Amino acid sequence: MDALLQVSVDGFRFDGSGSGSCCKPRNNLETQNQSSPTDSPPSICQDNAPVLKYINDMLMDEEDFVEDNLALQAAERSFHELLQHQPSSDSDDHNSTSSGNSSTTTTTTTLTDSGESQRKYRHRDDEEDDLENGRRNKQPAIFVSEMEELAAKFEHVLLVCKANQEDDSSATTTTNKQSPPPNKAKGSSKRSKALKSNAVDLRSLLTQCAQAVASFDHRRATEKLKEIRSHSSSNGDGIQRLAFYFAEALEARITGIISPPLCTAFPSSTTSMVDILKAYKLFVHVCPIYVADYFAANKSIYELALKATKLHIIDFGVLYGFQWPCLLLALSKRPGGPPMLRVTGIELPQSGFRPSDRVEETGRRLKRFCDMFNVPFEFNFIAKKWESITLDEITINPGETTVVNCIHRLQYTPDETVSLDSPRDTVLKLFRDINPDLFVFAEINGMYNSPFFMTRFKEALFHFSSLFDMFDTTIQAEDEYKNRALLERELLVRDTMSVISSEGAERFARPETYKQWRVRILRAGFKPAMISKEIMKGAKEIVRKRYHKDFLIDSDSHWMLQGWKGRVIYAFSCWKPAEKLTREDHIII
Repeated sequence: MDALLQVSVDGFRFDGSGSGSCCKPRNNLETQNQSSPTDSPPSICQDNAPVLKYINDMLMDEEDFVEDNLALQAAERSFHELLQHQPSSDSDDHNSTSSGNSSTTTTTTTLTDSGESQRKYRHRDDEEDDLENGRRNKQPAIFVSEMEELAAKFEHVLLVCKANQEDDSSATTTTNKQSPPPNKAKGSSKRSKALKSNAVDLRSLLTQCAQAVASFDHRRATEKLKEIRSHSSSNGDGIQRLAFYFAEALEARITGIISPPLCTAFPSSTTSMVDILKAYKLFVHVCPIYVADYFAANKSIYELALKATKLHIIDFGVLYGFQWPCLLLALSKRPGGPPMLRVTGIELPQSGFRPSDRVEETGRRLKRFCDMFNVPFEFNFIAKKWESITLDEITINPGETTVVNCIHRLQYTPDETVSLDSPRDTVLKLFRDINPDLFVFAEINGMYNSPFFMTRFKEALFHFSSLFDMFDTTIQAEDEYKNRALLERELLVRDTMSVISSEGAERFARPETYKQWRVRILRAGFKPAMISKEIMKGAKEIVRKRYHKDFLIDSDSHWMLQGWKGRVIYAFSCWKPAEKLTREDHIII
């Protein structure tokens, strides 16, 4: 039993509209029969090969997508070329023009084939060609000859629960806890730049600008925006980047124009998987938020499934499936063999003709990963708005140990300020109707959900100031600035733009404090489940040993709280139905 408890630190330790089913289980009876209840407890993550294969598969899928996308663009251009041919007229001048157009079309096509940008057919070709060229530049990185090197670079991204990494951990701790680390001449210039920016109170300027926007004083708001932009930068220190992005959000509120990648809760489809993996790796190395929450969630599920023969995880917000590799490996080494695992991945629909494409890809990758560890696996998916999902769409078989998992995603479901029939409460009621053995929940602890703009703006300013300061303190290497920019765009700027620039149903980020979430979940028919002392101890140990000293982790009324410099930013909890019902609807006391 003592060895099994090592899973809490080593087994889950991090370094650093449609529905359907796929990935049906294969016959693993032989594998299960070979295991016995007397087998030794799992020794987690001694081999990195599954990590490399999982990441390789993700990158190879990216290559297939790029090839399909380029073929589609070539077909579109051929069609546009056909439309360019006009009937010739009797005028020599017109013939000359037609000849010129034909020549231009031919030249443009040639440039496109050679990888250069062209601007002839559609208004958005500049953006699309930049994206195409960027992806072509990444293609060599996913060739088989270079796959090993690239996978080694990302080996801690998904399956980051390798045992016995004290050397790396101590090195990371030493680097992170130096505040600030010794810098060269560039560091001194950065500090002087920070001192210069501190001469202007950017937070005060932002508040004054927001007040002008709220009172529809566009002249004063424009003046304040101009002043803020002169002292802010997307590449500056924490407060300068905060001011830069808040100014963009205020300007978007005035003009009503928001760039498409930032106007939805979904990650940008123009961001390649390679960049996402790089940003995710950086995030788990400098910040324990996802590390600790995934550890606590996976360990809680593992403890619940110790004797289960069938485990069904219903993951609301599965996205890329980053949470599950460590749990899958731990289950594969469970005494007595792994359970029959079924995952129902639920996501918001993507725009376009294939709303479930991303969640299906996640299922296929997880299936290949489970095959590697002989874990019997089945994957079902649903891609639609969560409040429109009914219980009949979720297949729940008798005899399954059922877990509902929702990590950092419920804040994007509208609440009663959007609709009297609160979609958020509807989703929580669905969680309760599923009648799970365990409901695992984590969310942002935020107070910037007021219907009043200035109240919401001030709370958002306080909240995001902490996050930008966190990234500014923990990310010191200049070669990581590009990944930091992507990280901030996907995690911070998207929510900032929603909170400041949008109103009504268009404002998709609607966080609440953990105490408000507690009231909602209790009202839905759940009761708190105790987070074991081992989980709390393991999470605290991870934060203490391997992350910056200003990160905090504490508990309050069955909640595990995480924060930065005394401010609580994220909260995690586990829940069980207040009245567990059987299939015959009898109450079990």
